[in-house]
Amino acid sequence: MNKENIIKDSKTFSEIISKKKSVKNIYFSIYYQKTEKTLFGITVPKKIGKAYQRNKIKRQLKNIIMTNKFNIQKGNSYVIIIKEAAKNLEYNSLKEELLQLIKKVRN
Repeated sequence: MNKENIIKDSKTFSEIISKKKSVKNIYFSIYYQKTEKTLFGITVPKKIGKAYQRNKIKRQLKNIIMTNKFNIQKGNSYVIIIKEAAKNLEYNSLKEELLQLIKKVRN
């Protein structure tokens, strides 16, 4: 994922979350907002595990987003919050669950 497509400041995170447009399942919560650029922010709580476990899940999600960027609606900013149940998922299951939620945002 390019650095231009990453949300880094907490102000933007809270702005998107406060709009309360979201889709959820037991593994993820995705908050989204219409914007000019397509941006992504990934949040992994400490409940997931130690830092190396949290970083591994973030790397996997970034890879999923990069490889499937054509399936993701442009013109939205997304904040993806990972839930504790996601730490036990394999890569392919993680990919399926995330892409299903992103498809819900489209509709």
